[in-house]
Amino acid sequence: MYILKSEITIRLASLTDIPAITEIYNEAILNGTATFDTEIKTIADRTTWLNQHIGKYPVWVAYYQNVLVAWCSLTQYSDRAAYAATAEVSVYVHYQYRGRGLGNLLVEHLVNQAKYLQLHCLLARITEGNDTSIRLHQKYGFKVVGVMREVGFKFGKFLDVTLMQWVFDKKE
Repeated sequence: MYILKSEITIRLASLTDIPAITEIYNEAILNGTATFDTEIKTIADRTTWLNQHIGKYPVWVAYYQNVLVAWCSLTQYSDRAAYAATAEVSVYVHYQYRGRGLGNLLVEHLVNQAKYLQLHCLLARITEGNDTSIRLHQKYGFKVVGVMREVGFKFGKFLDVTLMQWVFDKKE
């Protein structure tokens, strides 16, 4: 069942969202390859993480019927000043709400926010086997720029990661 855009509220994350953000992320750690983290995160860890996402690199949460069902973020790519206009994107959807169009809404949101925040480049790292995520990012202008072979080890095997890039076109 698809969820309509009008049924979703997206807002900046706050400390009150940390338990749900942590639950969604820990499920991804334990059961998927969207992240190469292998140890679950604590509320304290995610609080520190959220406090590091300020200014050009925020975290947003998506609510459906008063339930936090997904979150997304822009993360500083590097602490070197020359990379200040580049961010890495992350999108995580609660497992019970996957396949309902939330990833689509959040990638669109990230691209729009990147323009608003005057970011020039977005990067996405997508683990092999997630062709749906690659197609989703392509829909919003991300291009495949390479594949990093066997860079992560999870669930007993080495995994490739596709690197995708979106560059702001001022004509848009």
